[in-house]
Amino acid sequence: MTNAVCVAVLGAVIMGWTSAAFATEPQKEPRIGAASPARAGSGNGATSPEDAARNYFTDLEVVTQDGRHVKFFSDVLKGHVVVISFVQTQCKNACPMVTRKLTLVRDLLEGQLGKPLQFVSISLNPGHDTPEALKAFAKQHEAAHDGWVFLTGPVDHVTQIIRRLGQYSEDLDDHSTVILAGNVDRAHWTKIPPNVMPDAIAAKVRELMADQPAPPKG
Repeated sequence: MTNAVCVAVLGAVIMGWTSAAFATEPQKEPRIGAASPARAGSGNGATSPEDAARNYFTDLEVVTQDGRHVKFFSDVLKGHVVVISFVQTQCKNACPMVTRKLTLVRDLLEGQLGKPLQFVSISLNPGHDTPEALKAFAKQHEAAHDGWVFLTGPVDHVTQIIRRLGQYSEDLDDHSTVILAGNVDRAHWTKIPPNVMPDAIAAKVRELMADQPAPPKG
């Protein structure tokens, strides 16, 4: 599988729906089956699935709410099952609502937050949202928790990442409230509308965590 094909499939997976249980809004993208770059061998000297994923999602440097400089794919995504949301600290309605909902999901997962499971909230307004502002937002909405990282950083870096995740909007007042969940190493992703109940989100996360490579035969 070529690097171009890997990237195209990764993009389609991010934008696709993978479970009828979450199809509470009209589907605009085709469903994606179980096949994915993470399950395919590189073969013929082609780029490895991990490198293709790194190239697609980018390894741009971003900054956490604690001021740590991290690389997006290598330090945030790789090796994790992730639940990704999008916030801006000045938002008074949708962002607090989604964040509060995810705190309920966290509680339903009974202490499983931490590697491999990680919650990731990405600032939609990195020019305004400093690490300190994100830390205050997390504390205010009961999301200050080990295994839950809030990300900001250079505007061009964060904007490119949000674009790759398919959630960029020029209008901050019309920003994305979609939640993305994925088993990164297995390239198994789903897009969750914000009106899905916490127990259904938790069930989907458990499904993603259970998606492990088959044991070797013999």
